Amino acid sequence: MPARTASPGTVRTAFLTVKDAADYLGLSPHTLYVWRHRRQGPPSFRMGPRGRVMYRLEALDAWVREQEQADSRSNAALNPLTAPRQERSPRLTSA
Repeated sequence: MPARTASPGTVRTAFLTVKDAADYLGLSPHTLYVWRHRRQGPPSFRMGPRGRVMYRLEALDAWVREQEQADSRSNAALNPLTAPRQERSPRLTSA
């Protein structure tokens, strides 16, 4: 039986299958398989005697937060519109 974590008013599984993780992230299971093959995307691991690919719910949440911080629309420090304006040096033309 999978480990469960209690949260206020609900009980959630701590580990998700590829299908459940894909549903949770709003992606297709194929995308997660491709990312796993390329060593991209959220961290995953194999569990049990059959070696099922699993995802920790905590790891998915942390990965989503990392994606948000890496996106300039969610992270003001990376937004080019909030960066100080840089002046270009005048071009020298040769005659």
